[in-house]
Amino acid sequence: MKIRNPHLIRAVGRVGALAVRGLAGSSRFHFRYADPSVNPEVARRTGQRFIYAFFHEAMLFPAHYWSWPEMQILISDHRDGELITQVVRRLGFGVVRGSTTRGGARALREMTRRIDRGHLCVTPDGPKGPRRHVHQGLSYLASRTGLPIVGAGMAFQDPWRANSWDRFAVPRPFRPAACVVPEPVFVPPDADRDVLEACRAEVERRMNDSTREAESWVQSL
Repeated sequence: MKIRNPHLIRAVGRVGALAVRGLAGSSRFHFRYADPSVNPEVARRTGQRFIYAFFHEAMLFPAHYWSWPEMQILISDHRDGELITQVVRRLGFGVVRGSTTRGGARALREMTRRIDRGHLCVTPDGPKGPRRHVHQGLSYLASRTGLPIVGAGMAFQDPWRANSWDRFAVPRPFRPAACVVPEPVFVPPDADRDVLEACRAEVERRMNDSTREAESWVQSL
């Protein structure tokens, strides 16, 4: 059943934010950075800005751990997007509505305007997949803004999984969670289609390698 009542949507948003705080907040977080300067906590002190990318299924990881006002996250115009928007705003994110498939041009303009507010955050396989596939809109955004792409691989230990296209991960309480972050990918400002595609493929490769490493690591903890 679709939820359309705006008061009910806001109420679900409040409950959802509390649930994320409770579930993800009980996780034991572990990080591995190939380049320590891309750590958002370091970047906050140095004034560097990045485009952080993470797969849709692992959204609850950054939704808890990186929920700062300077994180401007792209949320789809898909019918469930307003519910997600209500949740992540209450967690502390800035929100831009749109995606690579719906409202993309408008979202790109808005994300470009927000680069002076902090980092940009994107789920490059959303809102409909394919799972763990990076759409080219991410490399185009990096080319337009000049911000490097930091594609992180994230995993929870034995999470519950939704029966959805992305197999959305819900962490079990008090279990480990791991994040592996490779070197950033720089996209030239004058990138043509071939360069954009090469950068897109490289980001996808690094994100998938890092996700597999995070999954293996978290099972060993």
